Amino acid sequence: MHIDIKKLQEIVGVENVRDNIADRYVYASDASVHRHLPDIVVRPSTIEEVQHILRYANDNKIPVVPRGAGSGMSGQTVPIAGGIVLDMKRMNRIIEIRPEDVLCKVEPGVINDELNRVLKPSGFFFPPTPSSGMICTIGGMIGTNASGNRSVKYGATRDAILGMKVVLANGELVTLGSNTRVDSSGYQLAKLMVGSEGTLGIVVEATLLISPIPKYRAMGVANFSSLEDAGRMISDTIASGITPSMLELMDNVAITAVNNAQHLGLPDVAAIVIFECNGMVKEAVDHEMKRISEICEKHQGTGVKISDDPKEMKRIYEGRQKLFPSLSRYGEGMVSTALADDMAVPMSKIADAVHEIHEIAKRNNVVMSAYGHCGAGLIHTKILMDTNKKSQWQDAKKAVKEVYEYIQALGGTTSGEHGIGISKAPSWKEEKKDSLALMKAIKKTFDPNNILNPQKLMDAPEDWLTATPLRYHMSA
Repeated sequence: MHIDIKKLQEIVGVENVRDNIADRYVYASDASVHRHLPDIVVRPSTIEEVQHILRYANDNKIPVVPRGAGSGMSGQTVPIAGGIVLDMKRMNRIIEIRPEDVLCKVEPGVINDELNRVLKPSGFFFPPTPSSGMICTIGGMIGTNASGNRSVKYGATRDAILGMKVVLANGELVTLGSNTRVDSSGYQLAKLMVGSEGTLGIVVEATLLISPIPKYRAMGVANFSSLEDAGRMISDTIASGITPSMLELMDNVAITAVNNAQHLGLPDVAAIVIFECNGMVKEAVDHEMKRISEICEKHQGTGVKISDDPKEMKRIYEGRQKLFPSLSRYGEGMVSTALADDMAVPMSKIADAVHEIHEIAKRNNVVMSAYGHCGAGLIHTKILMDTNKKSQWQDAKKAVKEVYEYIQALGGTTSGEHGIGISKAPSWKEEKKDSLALMKAIKKTFDPNNILNPQKLMDAPEDWLTATPLRYHMSA
């Protein structure tokens, strides 16, 4: 396709248009297994620049893929059709903080942890806490409906969205939602944008609900000799009426990987559950922690430890915090891949899901971990395998399909917080088969020329393994 570089340079400046192979290669991939070169990278800094870029792209039917930090796990920002990657990180202003209205307004390139650093002096924080918070942007979080380890209490990004400004494919700027916590004024289009992965419009400003920072916090940990007991403890805790601020699971694969990589000396058990409660009244926090420890013991949890000392809480959570980068140290020759990497199930099905994930891995000659924000019914997995072997990729493909078929049979969903992108699209389309036509009609209304992140969601390839070149070298 022909792209007028000079036209784009006139809009954002020469230094903010990149078409050399090195820059294009950097923007060809995210944290998924996928890779595809864009034709050009453009870095706008204002709403008006985004509008001009989209008008030009729409008139010339050039694909535009918005991108934040590129920390997505499923290939959302991989430009399958080439075209323009729209790097939104220069739009990083915190526009307004209004504690009296429990909201703030930000541009999409604001980094999650940076927002919380700025909010802290006012006594507030932005609740979604993804593990990638030190790099991920608010725009990316909106695109995938990201959540994090405190989603069990505070929900996901969608729950914290009040409104937003969006540039549509034709360059038109629209204001969606409101500045109020309740809104019964017609279609909730701001909520529709959350999780749309850049296929409906470019978010250029977001109005976010913020929460007071809790005065008290305590954390605990318990060990379990079976995954089933750990799963039952988690579902029993939520069903009891307690609202922990964190309820995290690590299975033995995760424990082994962390010990190999970090030498933390975590116990060699089937599962570890980490729990946290927070609030404004110490007695209420202590009561909830006591109740959770009793539930742990009811389900054969051992070695239960509770602390409100910041240093000890940091030590308790250290293994979970360092889990993701440690997974490739599980075994010799094994690499952690972001495949079948998150899903959500009804609370009562956590134990069944975690058990079956390991059974599917065994049947398909790969290793799978099971961990994550299980207090919200959200399970993370990674497939550990020898990425040099083509046969292992076929094994992984079978495992991914079986995992999602089982999750859907339990009444679960294909993605809890990482979105769909490329690698989960085939299973997601099977889950949503009776509403795909409706979603395609919505897409057509917002983006008639299909320039916004094409070949994603409903239009994604049927085979994720061959959809794009992979980020891995296969020699056999």
